[in-house]
Amino acid sequence: MFQRDEIWVGLLYGILLPAAGFLILYNLFSLLEIKGAASGAGFSENFRERTLAIVAIALNLFVLSRFRRLRWEKAMRGVVIATSVLAILWLVLYGVKLF
Repeated sequence: MFQRDEIWVGLLYGILLPAAGFLILYNLFSLLEIKGAASGAGFSENFRERTLAIVAIALNLFVLSRFRRLRWEKAMRGVVIATSVLAILWLVLYGVKLF
């Protein structure tokens, strides 16, 4: 972990953690589907991707909590900015199909 209270550190964590979390979760569910333990049948289009993207964005709560305990306000600001951008991106990509 970077030992700096900088906005760019928060931005870095705020973007990389959800990206890594999404990839890990997506591949996990793909493996479960191959093994027959999970199925995407009966769900709406892009349901798995939409849900995993929201869960991946929510992973930023752990980083935000860690930075709050360290009292790194600038790094927290970076995480909040990254989370906001990712949430807007989620709305642009998937929100149109929901409403």
